[in-house]
Formats: sequence, structure tokens, C-alpha cells
Amino acid sequence: MKNGNAQKGLTSLEARRLQQQYGKNEIIHQKKRSFIRKVLHIISEPMFLLLIAAAVIYFILGNPVDGAVMLIFVLGIIGIDIVQEWKTDKTMSALKDLTAPHIHVIRDGEEKLIECIDLVPGDLMLIREGIKIPADGFVIRCSDLCVDESSLTGESEGVWKESYIDAKISDGFWRKDYCWAGTLCTQGTGIVCVEKIGIETEYGKIGVNVASAPDLPTPLQKQTGKLVKTCAGIAGVLFALVSAVTYINIPDHAFSDRLIESILSGITLAMAMIPEEFPVILTVFLSMGAWRLAKKQSLIKKLPSVETLGSVSILCVDKTGTITMNQMTVQETWAVNHDEHTLFETMGLACELDAYDPMEKAMLEFCKRRGMTAEELFRGRLVSEYAFTNELKMMGHVWKKDGRLAIAAKGSPENILTICDLTETDRERTDHKRTEMAKKGLRVIAVAGAKLEPGEAVPESITQCRLKLCGLIGLADPPRQSIKSDIAVCKKAGIRVVMITGDNGATALAIAEKIGMENSDGTIAGDKLDKMTDEELREAVKTISVFSRVLPEHKMRIVKAFKENGEIVAMTGDGVNDAPALKYADIGIAMGKRGSEVSREAADLILLDDNFTTIVETVKDGRRIYDNIRKAVGYVFTIHIPIALISLLAPVLGIAPDARMLLPLHVVLLELIIDPTCSVVLERQPAEKDIMEKKPRGLNEKLLNKRIIIKSFVQGVAVFLASFGAYCAVLDGNAENARIARAMGLAVLMFANLFLCQVNSSDHDFILLSLARLVKDRVMWAINLGTLLMLGIILYTPLSHFLKLAPLSAVQMFSTFLIAAVSVLWFEIVKMVYRRKRRARGMRT
Repeated sequence: MKNGNAQKGLTSLEARRLQQQYGKNEIIHQKKRSFIRKVLHIISEPMFLLLIAAAVIYFILGNPVDGAVMLIFVLGIIGIDIVQEWKTDKTMSALKDLTAPHIHVIRDGEEKLIECIDLVPGDLMLIREGIKIPADGFVIRCSDLCVDESSLTGESEGVWKESYIDAKISDGFWRKDYCWAGTLCTQGTGIVCVEKIGIETEYGKIGVNVASAPDLPTPLQKQTGKLVKTCAGIAGVLFALVSAVTYINIPDHAFSDRLIESILSGITLAMAMIPEEFPVILTVFLSMGAWRLAKKQSLIKKLPSVETLGSVSILCVDKTGTITMNQMTVQETWAVNHDEHTLFETMGLACELDAYDPMEKAMLEFCKRRGMTAEELFRGRLVSEYAFTNELKMMGHVWKKDGRLAIAAKGSPENILTICDLTETDRERTDHKRTEMAKKGLRVIAVAGAKLEPGEAVPESITQCRLKLCGLIGLADPPRQSIKSDIAVCKKAGIRVVMITGDNGATALAIAEKIGMENSDGTIAGDKLDKMTDEELREAVKTISVFSRVLPEHKMRIVKAFKENGEIVAMTGDGVNDAPALKYADIGIAMGKRGSEVSREAADLILLDDNFTTIVETVKDGRRIYDNIRKAVGYVFTIHIPIALISLLAPVLGIAPDARMLLPLHVVLLELIIDPTCSVVLERQPAEKDIMEKKPRGLNEKLLNKRIIIKSFVQGVAVFLASFGAYCAVLDGNAENARIARAMGLAVLMFANLFLCQVNSSDHDFILLSLARLVKDRVMWAINLGTLLMLGIILYTPLSHFLKLAPLSAVQMFSTFLIAAVSVLWFEIVKMVYRRKRRARGMRT
């Protein structure tokens, strides 16, 4: 061994010292952006460039107070954005910690679980099946340790490892005494002493370029980016138009004043047109959504997966542990010639001495209840083992007891019967009993054995054995209590549940029928699947929802067939060989409790409780998140329409620049309200009651559809007419009334914003239900009270003078409240009509 002690490993103090010396076990160090960089990034956005330009123009015009107030507001918006980014970074960092790969090591003489990133040279890693080896190192001790090194060598054949010896060793890969980072343990266990970490490993040298590849934008990011660019393009055209119109409408001003005023008018409109909140909405909603999912036992590893969740139409799940409780018990036995003692003893001897498989645990517990303790069963000497493989689906042990060799084997009846000497009558009787047990939903295991004659050689493989059938064991793994209702929810949501299991077809169909799965009247077995062409499989999956005797490599073909049929597929998996299918599925779901490290790494989502209900709740939450993003984007369009129309019509109607309702200062003020409203209030909205009664959303469906655009436009125009109408009525063509008219118009806009938020929080529910939720939510209270407090500050403090506003009387304030209410609450009538139509359709169906 190169470092440390094979029994005690490093001490915590040594590990800290070595980490200071060698750094973290990572290929690329993720540098955090400094505070200054974050501020510069925010300021470089088009909206902030316009705001700063407007402030500069105020200073040029000789209005330093206006310019200073403008800059203060700009700092306020930057502050809000920085806080939001900080919260998002904090959330993402917490999620990253939760999903980070871990490894068991020996430190301070005891086994500890640490993050792989914290490994240092000299650490003793405990390697087992399913672990992706995180560092290069020497094999100190191993037992049946086989490593797949194809990620480095391209060779698919596994390398059997041996412990390190102080002898001349070969260089390069395929060394039997060394393990490399990025390779996969496919069998056995071992202790590996870390020699190299991070970029010093062979994987690090190769993977540095891969790890530094840029992240591609997600579909939602592309859509919102396109929307922002489109709005910016329109804003550019209108900027030129409004600037020209303003320049023409003030001929009595000096040239320089006309030019600056016209540019200022153009900037006001451009600011109103650019929905700079879109990127914030995406980042905040997706990251907070992922954090909320983590609290519900569902870890999202990749944020784009949150987008995809709402589109899932096929849910491929394992039967054992996901649909069922993974709590096996022996329910029924059938012994050949009624020799139960031989059946139970052979069954016990065929189990592992230190059983971890739920079936074996159930079998040994059954033997114990029959008076056969583990000490009595295993009092002989284990001579040889026939390991279980997915292909053979059987296993066996060779024992020497009382001076004689005996073989004990168990496995799927189809395979065990091939190595048993049976008459045709015995075979038919066994098949009949197996089918009878399977139809009850029992998992059927065949048990067989043989005693070797003195001097008879032990067969090299289990397939060379000739055994005597002892009988059948029927084990029950009851379905989870909530599974039937969860399947019903999936049906309503347009999600088809597909069961993929290693059990036989009769057992799988019995469970499927019991839990109410659709298309559960037929199954495709693994051997039949092997004979089908891709085209035949594509047709078959349209009507078949149960796949039995499936091998891990079959899963990839099943997922591929569904995807080629245009379905969006989510799939669960826990084994090493499930990783390719998890990677290929639109949403790969790894089991957190029993899943291998490789399956968790390949997955998009990790299920911490291995529960089907959690999958359904995750899909529901995915739909809620996307739904709320849509509501927020629609809200942003709605509130920007009146601001844009006011900024556009004022110069067109020839209203003097100083008398216009919205100056750049006021647009900034409104942005201070819009940002927290859309990114905090709408993100917190619960799911609609009927969210799991709709069909899955198409993956390429546009964020802004025709209905949302029309709704936003009509709502925005209504608010525009109310606010601009109130402003015009008070202004009455007299510039001296500009301050009070502007205050009236702004108050209507700010009240309307509060109403819009509540009305648009649900597409169906009355506003009263939204207000009832508001009463229980302190954050919502804070946002709404903050808006009212801001209105009070800008109207009834010295700030009103700088903002070119005037205090409103109680009657005027109440009038603005009523006008705002009417301009928004009319949509409640639309919702009521829509509800009645839906109810009528439901009664007809």
C-alpha cells in the first residue's frame, strides 16, 4: 500500500492537510461569480442600459434631482435582482449538495460516507457493485471484484481485479491491481487506496474538455429569449417612431431640447416594451420548483427536467419496490410428493449466507419459523457457487454436509425446469401449479436439488447440473396502499402507466389487474421481445402495458419504441444495466434507496423514497411549475401593455413632455413592483384543481399560446383604458393638472396590478379563493402590503414632489381603487362562463 493504514485509513486531520495540498477531487473548479461581476452582468441587460441612459439625459437637461432619483430606483431594481440571484444560487447549491455523488471511505478507523469531491490521496475507498469509481488508486483488498473500464479503453469486457502486491507491475490499462476514475464496478467488493484525484487522474486528463463544454439553452430559454428579442426589436422601431413624433410636436423648443426630449420619450416607450422579467421568471420558478420537489422526496438533478415533467405521457416503472411495497413474504408452497422438509431445506441452502435480497430474506425467515435456523442450515461447508445472472435467472450453491456434496438451486420455474429430470406428466402438473399460483399475483420460484455420488465431479456451471425438482415457492409482495388511486390519477391525466418486471407474465398481469392498470389483458415476455423487429415492437407497445421476464437491455428497446411513437417517456431504474435506458428516456428516474450509484448518475431525477406516489406528485408539481411560469409570463405581458400604450399614445396625441402620465422615473417605479410580483407571488401559487385532469402538454408547445396572448392583450387594454382614462379626465387639457392627473393614473395602475395578480393566480377559481390563500401566506401579505406602502410613500411624502406627483384626497384614492377593480375584475365573469361550459360538457359526457 502506498499511503495510510489498510485498517484505519487516514485521520480527519491528515485528510484536511492533504486536501489543502492537493485540492478538491474535481475536473474543473467551479468558480463563483464575484459580487461586482453579478452587478456588471445585470447592468449590461438592455433594460438597465436604457435606465442609465435616461438618468444621464436628466442630468444633461439640468435636472440633477430627477437623475439622482432615477439612479436610486435603478439601484433598487439591481438590489432586487441580486437578492433573487443570490437566493437562486443558494437553492441550486443546496440541490447540488443533495445530488452530489458520495463514497464510503475508512477514516479514523471507521467507515464514513463523504462526497466524492472530498477524496484525497491516501483515502481508502470501499467499492461495491454499481459504484462509479471516483479516483485512481491501488486495489488493497478485493472479493470477486470486476470493473468495466470501457469508458477509458473502449473494451466492453470487464477486468477482474486482484489485490496490490509489491512486485513488478505492467503499465497502462487492464492492470489487475489498479482502478481508474470514471470506470464502473459491475461485481464484487474491494478496498482501493486513492493515488490520484481530479485532473491528475486518467479520466480527468481526457474529460477536462468534455466537462468544460457549455450548457445549451433549454426549450423554455429559447422561447423566452426569442420573445425578449422580438419585443426589443419592436421597441427599437417604436423608439425611432416616438422620438420622431415628439420632435415634430414640440417645434417651439430649441433644437438640443427637442432632440433630448424626443430621445427621452423614445427611451420611456422602449423601457415599457422590453419584458426583462422573463429570464428572472425562468430561473426563479425552475430553481424554487426543484427545491420544493426535493422537500417531497424527489431530487431534480437537471433543471430542464422540470420543464419536461409536465409533458410525460408514458410512465415505465418496475413492479418490485415501486408498484409493490418490496416486503416479500412466503404465502404458498407446493412440494413434490409432499416432501416439505426437503423443499424448505433446499430452498434455504440455495440462499446467500448473508442475504440482502428481499426474497431470500423472506425464504430464510420462513425456514426459521419452521424450526430451521441459519446456524443449522449452514452448518456444512460451502464448496462452490453458481452466481445469479439476468440471462439464466437462477442460482445455486454446492454444500458439503455430513461428508457428502449436495447442490441446492432456485430460480425462475422456466429456467430451473430445464435442468430437472421430469416426466411429461410431472412437467404438466408443475406448469399447472405454477400458473395457478401466478394468477394469484404470487412471485413463483422453483427449487431443485441433487446429492452427488462419492467421487462425482461438481458441474462447472448450473446449466450442466441434472437436478430433482423439490417444489415451488409463492412469494407475495403486496401493492402499495395508494397505488390504485395513483393509477387512476395517471389515467385522468392522460399518462399511461407501463409495468416492466422480471416476473413471469401471469404474476405481472395479476398485479396489473389488481391495481387497475389499463391494457392489462396481455403481456410481452423478454424472449418474445427478442424475436420482434423494431417496427413490430412499435406497434405492440400501442396496446401492451405489461412487459414480463424483461432484461435490462430490453428496457432500452421498449423506451425507444415509445419515443418513436411520439410519446414522452419517464422511466424508473435501479440497476447498473438500467443506466443506458435511464439516459435515453426523456426523464430517467433512479431509486434513491436501492438504486446503484451509476443509475443515480444517469438519471434526471432521484426518488428518495422509491414510492410510486412520489412520482405522480412530482409530475403534478412539474405541471404546476410550468403552469405558473405561463401565468407569470402572461401577467408580465398584461402589465406591460398599458405602460407601453400610455408611453406610445402620449406623444402621438401631442401631450407636452412635462405633462405626460409616464416619465422614465415612473416606468422604473413600476418595474420595482412588477419584479417581485411575478417572481415571488405567482411562483408560490398552488396547482389548479384540474391540473391532473388535462392531457400532457406537448413538448414543443409554445409558452405563449393564442388564448394567453388574447387574454393578456384584452386585460392589458382594459387596464390601459382605466388608467389613461382617469389621467386624461383629470388633466382635461390643462398642464397645471399634470401632477394630480399623473397620480390618479399611477394609482389606478398600481391597484390594478394587485388585482391582476389575484385574478390571474387561477384560470378557474374565483378571486375570493385566491384571497383566502393570501390570508395564510405571509410572503403574499408582505408583497401586497409593500405595494400599498410604496403607493403611500410616493404620494404622501416629500418624494412625491421629486416624482412630479401630488397627494390624492380620500375620495380620489377610493375612486382609483374602484376604477382599478372594474378594469380587472370583469375577467371573473369570463371565468364563471368558462366554468359553466366545462360543467355542461362534463354532464353531457
